[in-house]
Amino acid sequence: MRARFALPLSAALCAPLAASALLAAPARAAVPYSVRTLGFDTMVGPKKDVRCRVVADLYRPSAASASSRMPALLTTNGFGGSKDDQAGLAKAYAERGYVVLAYSGLGFGGSGCRVTLDHPDYDGAAARALVDFLAGTRAASDGTRLDAVRLDGPGDPRVGMVGGSYGGGAQFAAAAVDRRVDTLVPMITWNDLRYSLAPNNELTPSGGLGDQPGATKLLWALGFFGMGAISGVNGAGNDPSRLTGCPNFPTVLCEGVAESLWYGVPQGRTMAYLRSASVASFLPKVKAPVLLVQGQSDSLFNLQEGTATYQALARQGTPVKMIWHSGGHSGPNLPGDLDLASPGSNYVGRRVTAWLDHHLKGLPTGTGPRFAYFRPWVRYQGDAGPAYGTAPTTPRHLYLSGTDRLVASRSSVTKGQATYRNALGPLPTSFSELSVLQQRFNDVPPADAPGTYAAWTGSPLPRATDVVGSPTLSVRLRSPAAERSQRTGVNGRLVLFAKLYDVAPDGTASLAQRLVSPVRVTDVRKPLSIRLPSIVHRFPAGHRLRLVIASSDLSYLGNRAVLPVTIGTSPSAPARLTLPTP
Repeated sequence: MRARFALPLSAALCAPLAASALLAAPARAAVPYSVRTLGFDTMVGPKKDVRCRVVADLYRPSAASASSRMPALLTTNGFGGSKDDQAGLAKAYAERGYVVLAYSGLGFGGSGCRVTLDHPDYDGAAARALVDFLAGTRAASDGTRLDAVRLDGPGDPRVGMVGGSYGGGAQFAAAAVDRRVDTLVPMITWNDLRYSLAPNNELTPSGGLGDQPGATKLLWALGFFGMGAISGVNGAGNDPSRLTGCPNFPTVLCEGVAESLWYGVPQGRTMAYLRSASVASFLPKVKAPVLLVQGQSDSLFNLQEGTATYQALARQGTPVKMIWHSGGHSGPNLPGDLDLASPGSNYVGRRVTAWLDHHLKGLPTGTGPRFAYFRPWVRYQGDAGPAYGTAPTTPRHLYLSGTDRLVASRSSVTKGQATYRNALGPLPTSFSELSVLQQRFNDVPPADAPGTYAAWTGSPLPRATDVVGSPTLSVRLRSPAAERSQRTGVNGRLVLFAKLYDVAPDGTASLAQRLVSPVRVTDVRKPLSIRLPSIVHRFPAGHRLRLVIASSDLSYLGNRAVLPVTIGTSPSAPARLTLPTP
C-alpha cells in the first residue's frame, strides 16, 4: 500500500489540538423562528427536460428580513428518508440565526422524480434551484419569495450545506454545478459508488478506490434497492411515472442488480453510471471549503472513502478538514460525539458549528485540527472531546511465517505454506456482519468455517498497540484453478476477503468494527497488495493480532467456482503486514 493511502495521518495533516480549536461561538439566547412548507417545480436532467417537484420546509428566524439578512443552510435527507428527518438540525441552526431550507431529495419524502443516486444532472440541478430561492431570484410554486438571506453579490446567497449519507452526496453534486455554495459539511458519505457497492481493495498503480470491480455488497445493495422501490410506491400518487420500468430508479440500476446476482459484480454500463454519480468523478469542480465527517462503524461508506475524498481535495487545493467519529451506518454514535440537533453538547456538533460560523458568518472561531479521530478506548464524561486524537502515524511491520504465525522481525520468518478453498461455488462460509440488518444481530460473533480460510496469529503483545488507518498486506498467491478461471475475464477472477482479528488471552476473537476487505485479484500470478479496513482500534497488552484471508463472506457475492489457494511464506521474500500506528 502506498503511503498516501496507508498513512493519511501525516504530521502535516495532524496539527496540534488547541483548546480554542474546539470551541464554537459563545452560547447565546435561542433566536425565535417560524416553519413553512413550500414546493418547488424545477427542470433537471442533462437537457433540463425533466420536471420535478421538490418539497421543503423553510425555517426562518423571526428577525431575518431584507434589512437584517442572515446566512443560510441547505440540508436534505439520507436514503429513504425525508425533509422531516432534518427537523432537529434545522431547528438548532435556525435558533442560532441561520435561515434553513430542509428538503426531501428526489424520489423521497414527497419530492418527485426517480432516485438517481445524487447525480449532478438531477440532484445537483434540484439543489441549484433551491439556492436560487435562497438568493431571492426564484419563487416557490405558491409564489413565495425570500428576501432574508445574506448576499455575497446579486443572486449569490451566503449558503452552506450540511447532511449525512445520501444527504452528504447531494452536497458534492450541488457544489459541482453551483459555485455559489460557500461551504459543505458532508457526513458518512461516499467517494466512489463503484467501490461503495462492489469494493475491491487490491492496491493498483492508479490507487483509485473503484478502478477495478470487486465483490457486490449483496445485503446493502438489496436493502437500498428495496427502500428506493418502497419510496416510489409511496410517492406514486404524486408521480406515477416513477413506477414504470425500473421502479423509482433509472433502468441501468435495475440492470446492475440483475448483473450482480448473475455475475457477482455489476457490469460495464452500470459501473459507468455509478462512476458518473460519484463524488470522485466531479470533485475537481468542488472549490468550497469542506469539513468531512466519516464514521468508524460503517461497512457501507468506510473510512477509506473519506480518506480518498480528503486527499483529492487537498491535492487540488480545496480547503478541507476531516473527522473520524464513532458511529456510522453500522453502529450508533457514542454519547457526546455527534448530535447536530444539540450541537453545543458534543464534539462533532461544536466542530460543525464553529466551521459554519467561521465560513458563513465570518466569526473568528477556530475550526479545529486538520484531522481528528475518535479513540474508543479513552474514557470521558459528557462531551467526547477528550477521546479525540490527532497524533500522526508511523508504519510497523509484521511478517507471515510458516503456516500460521505473525512475527515481528524478518529474520524470524520460516518457510511454509497455508492452503484454503471455498465451498461449493458461491456458498458463503464466513460471517462478519449483516450490513443493513447488523444492529439486530450484534450478539452473533464473526466466524470462519474450517478449511475455507488461512490465518496467521502473533504472540501476546507486551504493550498496547493502537492502529489508526488502513493496514496493508503484501502476499504471493498460488492457484492454478484461478489462473485458468481468470482467463475468462473479470467475472472469473479469484475473490478473497482479508481481515484483522483481535484475540483476547482467553482465545475470544473479535473483528474490529466487523469490517472486511473484499479483493477481486487481477492476476494471481503476480504479487498482491491489499488495503485492509481502515480502523481506529487498540489491541491491549496480552492480546494477539490475527490476520485472516477467507474465501467468502455472507454479506458479499464472491467466487462463482471452487478455487483452491495456497499462500507461501519465505525468509527471502516474506509476506508483510504493515500497521499504521501513532
